[in-house]
Amino acid sequence: MTDFLQLADLASERLGGRVIAANDEFFAPKENLLKESKPIFVEGKYTARGKWMDGWETRRRRTPGHDWCVLRLGLPGIISGIVVDTTFFTGNYPERFSLEGCDLGSPNPPGIEKKKPLSAKTEWVQICPETALQGDSRNLFPIGSGARFTHLRLRIYPDGGVARLRVHGEAVPEAKWIAGREIDLAAVEHGGSIVTSSDQFYGAPRNLLMPYKAKNMGDGWETKRRRGPGHDWVVLKLGVPGQIQRIVVDTAHFKGNFPDSCSLDACLAKKAPLDGASITSQDWLEILPKTKLKANHRHVFKLHRHSNTVTHVRFQIYPDGGVSRLRVFGKPEIAEASADGLAGLNLLSKRTAVKSLLDCCGSRKWAEQLATLRPFATRTQLFEASDKIWNVLSHEDWVEAFRHHPPIGGKQAADKQSAKASRWSSAEQSAAQVAAPAVLTAIAEGNRAYTEKFGYVFLICAAGKTSEEILQAMQQRMSNSSETEMRVAVEEQRKIIRLRLEKLLNS
Repeated sequence: MTDFLQLADLASERLGGRVIAANDEFFAPKENLLKESKPIFVEGKYTARGKWMDGWETRRRRTPGHDWCVLRLGLPGIISGIVVDTTFFTGNYPERFSLEGCDLGSPNPPGIEKKKPLSAKTEWVQICPETALQGDSRNLFPIGSGARFTHLRLRIYPDGGVARLRVHGEAVPEAKWIAGREIDLAAVEHGGSIVTSSDQFYGAPRNLLMPYKAKNMGDGWETKRRRGPGHDWVVLKLGVPGQIQRIVVDTAHFKGNFPDSCSLDACLAKKAPLDGASITSQDWLEILPKTKLKANHRHVFKLHRHSNTVTHVRFQIYPDGGVSRLRVFGKPEIAEASADGLAGLNLLSKRTAVKSLLDCCGSRKWAEQLATLRPFATRTQLFEASDKIWNVLSHEDWVEAFRHHPPIGGKQAADKQSAKASRWSSAEQSAAQVAAPAVLTAIAEGNRAYTEKFGYVFLICAAGKTSEEILQAMQQRMSNSSETEMRVAVEEQRKIIRLRLEKLLNS
């Protein structure tokens, strides 16, 4: 099983996911994409428009272009992998697809969107480039962007049908909604996730963390019958580090197959991400000793107050069986969050923060002004502040930033980059580094001509673009006036800053 399938489906309808719009849904409605149930096929079932299909299906396209739909994630977060399910779509599935995302911030109040994803001003970030699909298949794609998203745009080329879209990842809540109050530290909506488990024969461990009540035994975690010594267990990563105050073990629906007893251990894993190989090396602290359980019952265990901040828990059941939900209530410790994230950036000295921000943009004025505005409560606040500062800088500040970029296809920037910034530049321009010789030659010649005309390096947000697309953009922009081209270059640099800020927060 692919690891990302252990994580929650952030687009799930039961978590609040919704399909907002689609350009076409002639044969089957867009809402089917997020249905919880597996797709089905009914032989001989037709509607007034054609064959009934359990998915989203557009009409046959007779003009250039492609079809698309926009959805809102139920839980904003970082995506680790997606499943584009074309089950039962055989001669009518799309040849290719792509996926984009944006972060419009959490609704305030919840449920009411302040910003509209269909606005022309919405800035979409490529998550998965145009990629081939197989028909009648569950197409699995790992994702490694590391960015937080609230909305997605699925594009299909040129038309066709998709049965389901699953978006697996970890929720990233707004800090202001969880600070200073008792919360379920392990809840999926707070970023809780599964590290590993001993067994999941009948039900997935991630079900333990869901916010809604289990509807039946299949909606919980259940292991096979143990015929030998030992017991079953699952390790969870808390969404937010904290001090555990009470836990709830719910065996709802489990009557002849509930565990005889359970226990809970916890640990603080700060140095490195905890994985299956490093579990036994942790210094586990017993939080709940081995305790008897009842069938179909919600058990509440109040714990003696302790000062230990923990990041992971190990839930053990004896010897086997099923549990529908596990709640780990406690006081969140936001300051204990990873120093690589937003909390870490907020805590850096100004000098160190400026140094880190210069990896994202070579303008010292931009870096100093942004560092001064800390702390930021959310990533969205950081990104908005960055844009505002960048857009009002002087011509000289913009050119200063441009000089920290190597030419497309090159390695050496006019002004020295840090090792980290150099690696990021190389990764962003990877397509142009391995292009065909003729294309590489044309790009190199275009770079020289561009610099001679405009006085600075050709700048483009190259992430996800092919070498041919980069060359085409370069050739088109050569006809711009100096004023027009500066505006274009400034916008491309702004996109690069956004991507690098996301890398900085998730590196």
